[in-house]
Parts: sequence; structure tokens; C-alpha cells
Amino acid sequence: MNANEIGKVILRAILGLTFFIHGFSKFQGGIANTAGFFDSIGVPGFMAYVVAVIELVGGIILILGLGTRVVSMLLAVIMIGAIFTVKLSAGFLGDGQMAGYELELLLLAMSVYFIFTNQSKISLDQKFSTNN
Repeated sequence: MNANEIGKVILRAILGLTFFIHGFSKFQGGIANTAGFFDSIGVPGFMAYVVAVIELVGGIILILGLGTRVVSMLLAVIMIGAIFTVKLSAGFLGDGQMAGYELELLLLAMSVYFIFTNQSKISLDQKFSTNN
């Protein structure tokens, strides 16, 4: 086990945990409220359910290292959507009314890393891989 593998696991677990908590909070705070917010910014309200489920379930399976590339692609798309539909107008650090897009950019970069990197040796992806 080398430092690179340990780093991948830590990064994947933190990314998964962050998305899990964000998805969970959408349901805990009332998914109907999130759907209403989506409608208010011109995104169909049903997409709130899609995003919340991807964040919640995707976060869990990312922590486990299962379907890492696919989940990371979905999460990257969500972050691109969040940046361009909500956060870009506030700027990188925010505008005093709303946080900027710095967090979304970090989560996007982390997701993109997992799209392109090799599977971690400590993951279910590796355990079930036919390339072992």
C-alpha cells in the first residue's frame, strides 16, 4: 500500500461523504422546498429529486468505491449545473448575499480526478474488476 493509494481512498471518502450529506440535507430540509428552489431558477422541480438521489446514493457508493467513474461523472455534471445556474453570478468567493462557486469548483475537480484516475486498490471497483 503506497501513499498514492491511501490518498485516493481519503479523497474518495471525503468526496462521497460531502455529497451524501448534501443529498441527505435536501431530503431533511424538505425536498419540496428544494424542488421549489429549482423551479425558481428555471430548472424543472423534479430535477431536485434526481440530484438529491444521485448525491445521496452516489455519495454512499463512492465511499465504497463502487462505480466510481460513473458516479463521478454524474456528480461532475451536477457541479457544472450548480456553478452555471446558481453560483457563477456570485463570483468565486461570493457576493455578500450568497457563497461563491469555490466549493462547487473543488467538488468538480475532485470528481473529474476520479473520472480519469485508475481504480484504487482499496475499492469495490477493484474487487469486482475482471482486470485483476
